[in-house]
Amino acid sequence: MDGNISGEESDSFGWGSDDELQTQNLPPSSSATLIIPGGEASIASGEASSSTGPSNSKLINHFIGMGFSEKMVVKAIEQDGEGNTDSILEYLLTYSALGNCPQELEDSPQAEPQVESDNCSSDYDESFLDDLSDTDSCTQNRENINSLSDKEKKMLFLADMGYTKEEASIAMDRCGPDCSVVELTDFISAAQMSRDADADLGEPSDEEKPRPNHLYKQKKRKCLDYRSWERKKQKGYERKFQNEDDEPIRLPNPMVGFGAPGEPCPVIHRTLPEAAVGPPYFYYENVALAPKGVWSTISRFLYDIEPEFVDSKYFCATARKRGYIHNLPIQNRYPVLPLPPLTISEALPLTRKWWPSWDARTKLNCIQTCVGSAKLTDRIRKALEDWNGDPPLSVQKYVLDECRKWNLVWVGRNKVAPLEPDEVEMLLGFPKNHTRGGGISRTDRYKSLGNSFQVDTVAYHFSVLKEMFPGGISLLSLFSGIGGAEVALHRLGIPLKNVVAVEISETNRNIVRSWWEQTNQKGTLIDIADVQQLTGDQLEQLIHSFGGFDLIVGGSPCNNLAGSNRVSRDGLEGKESALFYDYFRILDLVKCIMGRNQ
Repeated sequence: MDGNISGEESDSFGWGSDDELQTQNLPPSSSATLIIPGGEASIASGEASSSTGPSNSKLINHFIGMGFSEKMVVKAIEQDGEGNTDSILEYLLTYSALGNCPQELEDSPQAEPQVESDNCSSDYDESFLDDLSDTDSCTQNRENINSLSDKEKKMLFLADMGYTKEEASIAMDRCGPDCSVVELTDFISAAQMSRDADADLGEPSDEEKPRPNHLYKQKKRKCLDYRSWERKKQKGYERKFQNEDDEPIRLPNPMVGFGAPGEPCPVIHRTLPEAAVGPPYFYYENVALAPKGVWSTISRFLYDIEPEFVDSKYFCATARKRGYIHNLPIQNRYPVLPLPPLTISEALPLTRKWWPSWDARTKLNCIQTCVGSAKLTDRIRKALEDWNGDPPLSVQKYVLDECRKWNLVWVGRNKVAPLEPDEVEMLLGFPKNHTRGGGISRTDRYKSLGNSFQVDTVAYHFSVLKEMFPGGISLLSLFSGIGGAEVALHRLGIPLKNVVAVEISETNRNIVRSWWEQTNQKGTLIDIADVQQLTGDQLEQLIHSFGGFDLIVGGSPCNNLAGSNRVSRDGLEGKESALFYDYFRILDLVKCIMGRNQ
């Protein structure tokens, strides 16, 4: 589950992150990063000369430090006066958005500023859409903006960015009324890339195919026949084409899957297809907010089992939206003890002293593979120190947007900081110092943790296995990472008789090996580096040695699925996320071998 990661001194996400940005919780920051004629703006101390008197020079320097030109700031103050900083900021943002019309700013200083709305709806006026292409002048743009509703402003914004009416309509219908422009554009881009990739699915490329026949040392075994595997994979593609107009899988709200501790949930009975009934049991995980069609494809390959979508915020103090496809029983689940803290203040009690009243967060957003930089936290400190008492709403919005984006917490007066690795371990359900030491850097710790399971969530699903395997369990852990599945089973008190852990990262393999030794496990741990090199012959030897696998767990890389990936969100056809097909290949081989041996 390796992915690229940015250094700790960078303000940009590592696009190899194991998760999506929580775009529904992260509206675009009006003050954090602004594209204006003068370049990128950020909260920082700036130097500027001004002909204005000393009474408002500090205010002018403040907005110049945010990246606005001195001339624009002076005009904004003349328009709205010195007393209303929110109104000044709205004025500056409005004319920054109209930066391709500088003459309007010169000629119309008394124009009423308008702020782009983040609200949207699928119930729009068709006649408005027909008129989007007719706004061909700066004056017309301004007059239209003044008269439009919030939803129409958003449609106009998408049209100005070059998206078609159909794309905008579908995005607004799918994303809902409370989505931001960032989420809408991300959805449209993901849909475009998925559509382009689907056009090439008639014949899988050589890179997407499993290893050729010689890796299997081909014998007369139908279950291990490469051609049989190709037929199964091609059948999955054909079914994808046949069902490409099907309704997409919709995420539940609340996202509690088939139930969560303390959450009301109707009694659910599900019937699994005969081919999916265990043993062996299997459990597959990936990000919930994947491009359109991804979960439908995964479900079709994994025996048409309905995904269980769960947000880990119902299990701990941090969100983690995931989809799980498995054949485990869903009745009589129970949480692992001790129960984890469910709020930020419970999980990080030392932050209570410094937590401002205007920061209403009680849950952290999804843990990423990288953290906010020291430069970012310094900019936030400087922005807050300019004000006595509570800062104005514009500064609050900037700070809160950055805190949500980077999971920053309060550690002092006007001071925020990223989570420490041991705090992340606790939030994700791992033992303290699980990733510490042994030559592992802080950067690698954040990366490994960001790509891991949330242990309390997984343990809740695994709890049904304790009575089924009182003498212990044999586990095949694919893309095992830092051992989230192993830790979950251990915390439930299920002995680990045999574990085959397949993980490409040597750092992660060392972490699991160290945990295995420190917890005095009595079973056998076998490390394998690459799922693509795991052949049918190897699996048959392992099954012969162990008597079979009881549970096959895996979460293939989400690099090409996660919403945070604006570069190569190519779905299951992406370089890393295509490894899902290896999960299915190995699962299918195990079921075939074990079925033949029965």
